[in-house]
Amino acid sequence: MTMRTRDLGTTGPQVSALGLGCMGMSALYGDADRTEAIATIHAALEAGVTLLDTGDFYAMGHNEMLIGEALRTAPAALRGQALTSVKFGALRDPDGGWSGYDGRPAAVKNFAAYSLQRLGTDHIDVYRIARADPDVPIEETVGAIAELVEKGYVRHIGLSEVGADTVRRAAATAPISDLQIEYSLISRGIEAEVLPTTRELGIAITAYGVLSRGLISGHFTPDRQLAPNDFRAHSPRFQGENLQHNLRLVEALRKTAEQKGVSVAQTAIAWVLSRGEDIVPLVGARTRERLTESLGALDVTLDAADLAAIEEAVPADAAAGDRYPAAQMGHLGSE
Repeated sequence: MTMRTRDLGTTGPQVSALGLGCMGMSALYGDADRTEAIATIHAALEAGVTLLDTGDFYAMGHNEMLIGEALRTAPAALRGQALTSVKFGALRDPDGGWSGYDGRPAAVKNFAAYSLQRLGTDHIDVYRIARADPDVPIEETVGAIAELVEKGYVRHIGLSEVGADTVRRAAATAPISDLQIEYSLISRGIEAEVLPTTRELGIAITAYGVLSRGLISGHFTPDRQLAPNDFRAHSPRFQGENLQHNLRLVEALRKTAEQKGVSVAQTAIAWVLSRGEDIVPLVGARTRERLTESLGALDVTLDAADLAAIEEAVPADAAAGDRYPAAQMGHLGSE
């Protein structure tokens, strides 16, 4: 495996071709193993992964502290190559509930102060609000991050889960490095308007959910029991007939993967990699075993016939069920 690099937009840093999404190491996918999580982050850095993605609301700061510990205990050379991508703005309560988003300038700076402390760093490489606050113009939120850039606390400004119009307004306010948004074989909503807009403006895509939360990893089985604190226990795509339908798509994809001599997960990640040099997939590996499998996608070359077979197995818009529960869909900008 040779780690390639890509530019995070025309205004962002150069990063590894795959990034590591660390959310599942702390929250939303059932219980996680802290020791294994830190070992996985170390293994990712050793393999040449540079981009570590988190959110200050992942287990109420736990994920940032986990990354901070992993960086403190990593060799200095590896620690120096790590780039942190942090989402902020989601409001939580002590019961673990969600209560909206706060994009006010004063809140932006407050969130950043706590993130810097938890991460144990003097700057955040890419900073973004997790979802646009409907009560605060995006220009004000981005303007506040731009002030943090001027003071050296943030290096680059990102966006997350916003639509094309919001991307344009943000980019007119300050340079935007990338838009983080869900993109996979079965989540292709950005292709109509969002992706053409980011490409016009020189903004990269950091694609999360490239395995659709494990749904198209090739490892998810219909009889799997999900813990109540696992997001997938409430996700429409993992329910009843939706799940059965979606797993049939995975089995069709498996046939194509087997013909290539690679895993289903590697095929799905390689497909996202094939969509353009401006797209950096985030893999959500929680263990070294899954990380190794994901990194193997970098050695998969998909030719025109391969891509046609993959899209025949999993056509656009073939997934059953929304990617979030109905109550959360209103906060998403790409659909």
